[in-house]
Amino acid sequence: MEKRVIRVAHSPDSDDAFMFYPLVAQKIDTHGLEFKHILKDIESLNRDAKEGKWEVSAISFHAYPYIADKYVVLPSGGSVGDGYGPIVVSKEPLDTLKGKKVAIPGKWTTAYLTLKLFEPDFEPVEYYFEDIIPAVLSGEVDAGLVIHEGQLTYKDFGLKKFVDLGQWWKEKYNLPLPLGCNVVRRDLGKELIGLIAHLMRESIVYALNHKEEAMEYARKFARGLENDPQRSERFVSMYVNERTIDYGRDGREAVYLLLKLGRERGIIKAEIPEKIFSDEL
Repeated sequence: MEKRVIRVAHSPDSDDAFMFYPLVAQKIDTHGLEFKHILKDIESLNRDAKEGKWEVSAISFHAYPYIADKYVVLPSGGSVGDGYGPIVVSKEPLDTLKGKKVAIPGKWTTAYLTLKLFEPDFEPVEYYFEDIIPAVLSGEVDAGLVIHEGQLTYKDFGLKKFVDLGQWWKEKYNLPLPLGCNVVRRDLGKELIGLIAHLMRESIVYALNHKEEAMEYARKFARGLENDPQRSERFVSMYVNERTIDYGRDGREAVYLLLKLGRERGIIKAEIPEKIFSDEL
């Protein structure tokens, strides 16, 4: 009997690679499902989700209200920064971002949403995330909003931190900052969604329990940190941990607050669903 293929789209970065490794390497029983992995940058994944392209996908929380008719959020697999997150960097120290030209990794990213909550009055310029640091260094922009491994490598280029948005969010709301999530398509039906949610959790638990094994695989995706095992492991630990197994009460509270604030400030134009997570439906 032919296996049911579930396409899982996610970023080609080390934290996603780490959590999906057990599924890729078939380290866990997939109960007759075959997972095919699609690697794309996060802004492309956000756009694809609007078309309902993949059965399971990593997306930015900012994008979720626009795709809520097609997807629900899985309880596992979230990228949550607890006191840390995307960082605004500049070549020279800045007093303000007001009126400044800021390189961003896409208008659907949660990093952009959070920056708009922090400072509404700046000029966003969209770049592929790997081109943001070079744009700041060349002077094309006044500042850059760095995500992924750039949160650890920006100092290597002599750049200065203006604000860590995860730290700002924590100080302001005493909550972690939910950045990305894994979503599953609604049309798969309740039973299959439940199985996928279970397997996602099992994959993360296996990776955390076999850290060295999973890190060996994940390091291949550690852009800029391939030859720095200590920092590559630190980065993965930032975004794959107990909160990735489950958001927790405060993590879920933070999701609803982030989207509510985005809607109230006019950044998010779509309605926010009353229930977001698959296990709440």
